[in-house]
Amino acid sequence: MTDRPKLYEGKAKIIYPTDDPDVLLTYFKDDATAFNAQKRGQIGNKGRINCAISTHLFQLLEARGVPTHWIDTPSEREMRVRAVKIIPLEVVVRNLAAGSLCKQTGLPLGLALNPPLVEFYYKNDGLGDPLLTDERLRLLDLATPEQVIELKRLALEVDRYLTDFFADCGITLVDFKLEFGVDAQGLLLLADEISPDTCRLWDQAAEDETQRVLDKDRFRQDLGQVEEAYQRVLDRVLAHAASF
Repeated sequence: MTDRPKLYEGKAKIIYPTDDPDVLLTYFKDDATAFNAQKRGQIGNKGRINCAISTHLFQLLEARGVPTHWIDTPSEREMRVRAVKIIPLEVVVRNLAAGSLCKQTGLPLGLALNPPLVEFYYKNDGLGDPLLTDERLRLLDLATPEQVIELKRLALEVDRYLTDFFADCGITLVDFKLEFGVDAQGLLLLADEISPDTCRLWDQAAEDETQRVLDKDRFRQDLGQVEEAYQRVLDRVLAHAASF
């Protein structure tokens, strides 16, 4: 893809234009970042693995009626997607307490959250992607009130489907981040990716807290065997996708 002009390059992906202005090509990189890009590195085969996991999860969600930007996957690191204007919000759904929620509230790691907690973060690296209150959401006008309601509804719908699917894979979906965009027809679509980069995933068969981590926390916390954990998630996704 180096001979094509880049439309945008982010931390984990490169976006290229195509001959169709309504279609973009996403290339998944092996680059890894954490702590708002303060920690950088690479995870072997991450791009290939995340592209495959995202492809299958987008297909599974589409089959359940969740609209996504996915069109097809022409190669193991490339995904054709519908062009969307990304809403600058990260929609986070939490089923168990972990990560920043524990650090900021003192809640114990692994505490079940019922109902799941839905949070909105301002997608702005310069500001550190801050958590937004309802009032700040309205003040910043990052999405219409109707879109905010729909974002929460879709996020909980995705959570319901993926929680059940990952449970069948022997994996607990602890929490995850979603991004959405609006296409040329004004439709709200699930965008970006769904992978161990954007989900916190715990192996239900693991014997201790360190072994159970199957996501980017292995990179964040220097736990090692990051590629192996990502590959384990892909293997289980592929094994159970047909039954979803």
